[in-house]
Amino acid sequence: MNKTATGKRPKYFPAHRFSVEIEGLVEAIFTEVSGLEGEVEEFTYLEGGANDMVHHLPVRVKYPHLVLKRGMTESGGLWEWHKKAQSGNIERKNISIFLYGPDGESIHQWNFFRAFPVKWTGPSLKADGTAVAIESLEIAHEGMEIVK
Repeated sequence: MNKTATGKRPKYFPAHRFSVEIEGLVEAIFTEVSGLEGEVEEFTYLEGGANDMVHHLPVRVKYPHLVLKRGMTESGGLWEWHKKAQSGNIERKNISIFLYGPDGESIHQWNFFRAFPVKWTGPSLKADGTAVAIESLEIAHEGMEIVK
């Protein structure tokens, strides 16, 4: 049995119960989210005479772009947001992503700050396919926090 230090078994939650809130855009229902990560960049320093070790010094935190995917709909809100950014009219928005447990309660929340779209990708179209047309939006942001 896999137990924590408190003796309780950890709870695991399905990754398919989530929602995305983009400040001012309410029509988007996403099928996939990626980019929930952060990394501390490091500087490695080789000290002269100390040939048995390398110093690792923290530099800064960096975050990859968020990638949001959804089935194409009649709504053009995501495209319009990206189109504004293309023309230099950057409209920054805060984004929250919620993960829900089996009872429908939010168990984890990721907040992203001052985000704006940097890439929009349309669907791959195939005459012999039956898949849903998926669009994706790649979003840069200035930081992430985990609330729960």
